[in-house]
Amino acid sequence: MNPREWTFSVIIPEFTTRERIFLTGNIPELGEWKWEKMIGLDYVEESNVWTKTLDIPTNCDILYRYCLCITSDDASKIIIRKWETNLHPRILRPNMTTCITDMFGNYEEKENISRGWLTSHTLVQFQFANNPLKLRSRLSSKIMTIKVTPVKLTFSNENPTEDSLSADTCEAITPAGVFVEVSTLANDPAICQLQPQEQFGRMYKPNDMLLINVFAPDVNALAYLIDFYSYNSQASTEEPPYHVGYTYVLPNMFKPSEGNLELPVTCNVKHRPLGTVGIQYLIIRPMSENLCDLHVSYAKHWDPSWTGLEVGHRGLGASFKTKEGNSIRENTIASLKKAAASGADLLEFDVQLSKDMIPVIYHDFHVCISMKRKKEVDYSEMLELPVKDLSLEHLQKLKVYHLVEGRNHEILFFDEDLEEHQPFPTLQDVLKVIDTHVGFNVELKWTMELNDGTFELNNPFDMNTYVDKVLEVVLKHADQRRIVFSCFNPDICTMVRNKQNKYPVMFLTVGKTEKYPPYRDPRCLSIPAAVQNAVSADILGIVVHTEDLLRDPSQVKLVTNAGLVIFCWGDDNNDKDTIKRLKEMGLHAVIYDKLDQYTTKEVKESIFLVETRESQRELIRLAAQEGAAASSSSAALGAAVISGANDQRAFLDLAVHTKLADCCSTVTSLESLDSTVKLLHDNSERNLKRNRDIIAAIDKESQLKEQHHSFRGLFPSAGDNHEDPSKRSRKDEADH
Repeated sequence: MNPREWTFSVIIPEFTTRERIFLTGNIPELGEWKWEKMIGLDYVEESNVWTKTLDIPTNCDILYRYCLCITSDDASKIIIRKWETNLHPRILRPNMTTCITDMFGNYEEKENISRGWLTSHTLVQFQFANNPLKLRSRLSSKIMTIKVTPVKLTFSNENPTEDSLSADTCEAITPAGVFVEVSTLANDPAICQLQPQEQFGRMYKPNDMLLINVFAPDVNALAYLIDFYSYNSQASTEEPPYHVGYTYVLPNMFKPSEGNLELPVTCNVKHRPLGTVGIQYLIIRPMSENLCDLHVSYAKHWDPSWTGLEVGHRGLGASFKTKEGNSIRENTIASLKKAAASGADLLEFDVQLSKDMIPVIYHDFHVCISMKRKKEVDYSEMLELPVKDLSLEHLQKLKVYHLVEGRNHEILFFDEDLEEHQPFPTLQDVLKVIDTHVGFNVELKWTMELNDGTFELNNPFDMNTYVDKVLEVVLKHADQRRIVFSCFNPDICTMVRNKQNKYPVMFLTVGKTEKYPPYRDPRCLSIPAAVQNAVSADILGIVVHTEDLLRDPSQVKLVTNAGLVIFCWGDDNNDKDTIKRLKEMGLHAVIYDKLDQYTTKEVKESIFLVETRESQRELIRLAAQEGAAASSSSAALGAAVISGANDQRAFLDLAVHTKLADCCSTVTSLESLDSTVKLLHDNSERNLKRNRDIIAAIDKESQLKEQHHSFRGLFPSAGDNHEDPSKRSRKDEADH
């Protein structure tokens, strides 16, 4: 069939002189959702309209989206600023004959526009926290505004610009493809959200945290001029601030991913030192592989019906915190399988990297290994080693003990012959073997600085490398599984959000607590601070410590009023009455141990499996209506699938949608759908039986665990140089 001409037109109310509108879609003519193959639209002068006429096929539905982008000087690099993220893209059907003008981000009575992710550019984030300015006494009490201006590192015969380049010349000196955004973590939500940097920067007040993001195609070609301004107390409100001083940051000052700088502040008039400024920085680079496209994003999607979800903590629960810990070793395939078979909606587990950079499932940063082979009895000494210093082969083949076992000289598990009970399963294996209808809460383990200046772990991997390795496995192997990332480190959350566009991110926080020593980062100190950080980082929500929630339940409303999703974790959750209370408080999910014992579900199934089955039935109903109206091709069924009822849950059915695309008629499609639903129902019945079998089998296997066989005396006792258990790291025994 011959193609036809079609004019795509879209109105965008606001855009800058450097921004362009691009078009992407499911056909080769529109780039097949690949951001690097998007089609640029042409601007209609003196209007807000962008348009492009293309030849398109007439024998299929065409799905498409619009994106607002910035390009580099030579247009070779594209930065996606904003893009349309309704779960269903726009649709152009073969029977449509009249071109229409779209409104950017708004269709089907919904408006969803999301920020882009790092494609061919890099993000440098400057963090000003913990009162970083140390200036002369006459300036120490003044409130300063701070501005960061990227400056090209090119030298020519032109007259150099002196002093501050930022006040009115920013547009002239900022290279193409570079833009700056600012947020302040304060109680005013209007300034928590990232916004374009103002002419004289953003005010920094005592105990604030100011974040300045610089996005650029080539950060190595930029220096950063940091200006400090202050308002004269006797000046009128209309007067601009006066320029106090400045400092420069050069690209050779940066470490690969993160670090701290202590720089001199120079007087703008006399060019003498005024004091110093402390700057923390974070550098986020795009992933080396293009694993994300513009097909769909769940980064900010949460169905309103998903409340009170049950999340299996480390699978079936922590097994080393107390002697009454779970009988199945935590973070193993056996533990995850039994929690899934017991009806978990999501499974929470911890991911680290082995020495050879393989993502593995394990909680603690350190393990213990014996000096003798695993079958020998005469153990002479236990060594504590970081997980990151052992290869995957070492972790899986050596006899490895948990820190609690090594320090207490007591073996808690005798399961080395049971494959699925072994510690350190890989993330890839877990994605493959656990039922795909069970979601994953993937916690990324990363060291944190405590308030006393110590770290939970020294010399971890480079942060970009670590995050890339985990994301690569998930993006390649998660398929249709629901994934939620989480981390206690706010910089990791920012990094995961900016490196990919598909999965949501949650910020884990301890908040106010009597159980653990505080972190140094102010974003970690309270639930309100966590809310501000989540809004600034543009992530889905936060995972809070239940101790803080029970102290002040009104904080749940604080989170949800900010438009965020809220989970909770902690030892307090390991109680049926508390779980019930938390659900009544409006928690979207509760993470707890021993899900098989504390679950309130009558039918042990994930909510996602139940909803998939319901959605399948709805598709049959819609397809039947189409068939009754006329005998048509699979396009009619495709329309029913794509615009079907309950589109809030569309991503539960993407695999089915793909299969239906090949159906050749409504009748055939109905038969296919009917058989699919019957198959799903039969599979569900088999799944329930299989789940009972899994539980029975794992319970039988776990009986091989002997009751707290002590091997005291097999280790040196007094003076054996083992660390006093009372001095162990907070993370070694923390519930998270």
